Amino acid sequence: MGRWRDGRGRLVVRTDSGVVLGAPVPLEISASYRARTKGLLGRDSLDGAMLLSPASGVHTFGMRIPIDVAYLDRNLTVLAVRTMPPGRLGLPRLRARHVLEAEAGAMTKWGLSAGVRVVVEVDG
Repeated sequence: MGRWRDGRGRLVVRTDSGVVLGAPVPLEISASYRARTKGLLGRDSLDGAMLLSPASGVHTFGMRIPIDVAYLDRNLTVLAVRTMPPGRLGLPRLRARHVLEAEAGAMTKWGLSAGVRVVVEVDG
């Protein structure tokens, strides 16, 4: 699963039986320290989702919008989904290896919840 580079791709959400839920979601991949540190800071919106990897927790200090946060294990299975308003510190999840961020409310629309597995398709 593991080592990505900064770039773009798509996030595919699947059920336990492998059924794809909805259309693939545009994805920004933030794998370098610099990209992970910047994350969504200073943005007013996001088209799709941002994957922070490796990461086990996030904060929303300096953010302008509330966000959904999904904690993923090494197999890209969702451990938990939380909505965080600006100015909060999210506690790291022990088994989390990656974190997905999106605008608040987006993950529910995509069918992301604990136990759902996602697939990351990288462009180019």
